[in-house]
Amino acid sequence: MEEMESGLWQALERSAAFYEGGAAFDPIPQERINPVDLRRKMGLTQAQMAPMMGMSLSGYRKWEQGQRAISGPAAVLLRVIETAPEAVKQALAS
Repeated sequence: MEEMESGLWQALERSAAFYEGGAAFDPIPQERINPVDLRRKMGLTQAQMAPMMGMSLSGYRKWEQGQRAISGPAAVLLRVIETAPEAVKQALAS
């Protein structure tokens, strides 16, 4: 649990630093996360993954089909979900 919380805090701190104007900060990891691979790794359906991303099912499907680009904040959220999925689920449940 402690490792999961640490990963979540690191991702949030990186995002905050970027939005506060951190000049040398790159919020998007060099290697982008494939949403299909992540979703399958977590054993989720598209209908389960879309709300975790805060988006509609049709919007999420467009990501997976390559019809819509993954934005910077969404890429960060994918990294947080990959790093600390239970923390994200807990945050959404509360």
